[in-house]
Amino acid sequence: MGNPNGAGELRILAVANQKGGVGKTTTAINLGTALAAVGEKVLVIDLDSQGNASSGLGIDMAARQRTSYDVLMGQASILDCVQPTSVPGLSIVPANSDLVGVANDLSADKGRSFRLRDAVVTMMGQLNGRSADTAFDYALIDCPPSLSLLTLNALVAAHAVLVPVQCEFFALEGISQLKDTIDQIKGTLNPALEIQGVVLTMHDARTSLSREVAAEVRAFFGAKVYETTIPRNTRVAEAPSHGKPILLYDYDCPGSQAYIRLATEIIERERRYKAA
Repeated sequence: MGNPNGAGELRILAVANQKGGVGKTTTAINLGTALAAVGEKVLVIDLDSQGNASSGLGIDMAARQRTSYDVLMGQASILDCVQPTSVPGLSIVPANSDLVGVANDLSADKGRSFRLRDAVVTMMGQLNGRSADTAFDYALIDCPPSLSLLTLNALVAAHAVLVPVQCEFFALEGISQLKDTIDQIKGTLNPALEIQGVVLTMHDARTSLSREVAAEVRAFFGAKVYETTIPRNTRVAEAPSHGKPILLYDYDCPGSQAYIRLATEIIERERRYKAA
């Protein structure tokens, strides 16, 4: 799914883990901000009915007139729904509770798993011939905490999956199920799908539990696990309530610096991928 205007290639990363509370939304928001900070043009697609990515980037509920629900229902294009954020270079397709009804509303549609992918293809066609300034380098899809139709749409539309894993007991519970789902989708609906990487979140280097979980995840996923770990940090937890990513809320805190390092690591992996 190359960028037709020649301004590089749009890379779509689904931020997914069916387990809740592992830092998916936090990662999508702050990774998007860090990528934008180094000059990438980033679009976050909020695909969670809770709309936390939208709130965390300062989009009021009243301002969500057109959302990812409208995109999936074919009632609006992605570009119709894009809103700028307070971060230069970072835009969002917001979400609200309408997404709760998607599975039911699309139950009769045989192509329901391809709705987001088709919308991305349409967007690329709309951007064709426009200036490079209007293109996106990355799209980050914030998935709900379940292997639902919404997550399926994200995985079918994505080039790769970024998996946040919390450093806690049972961290690998469900991860093997997610990996099986990714393998299944790769074998049927999206042959190009890969795991871009696994990021360890809420890591506390002082505890033996965090160290043990990190070792366990690295043993399971090998080189797919990023070197960067996201520390347990109260400033990161506070930032969304202020409608700001952590880089705007407290640039110097350990959480901010970790997301900058993660963005650098992801860009380096992307360069290696493109060179391969």
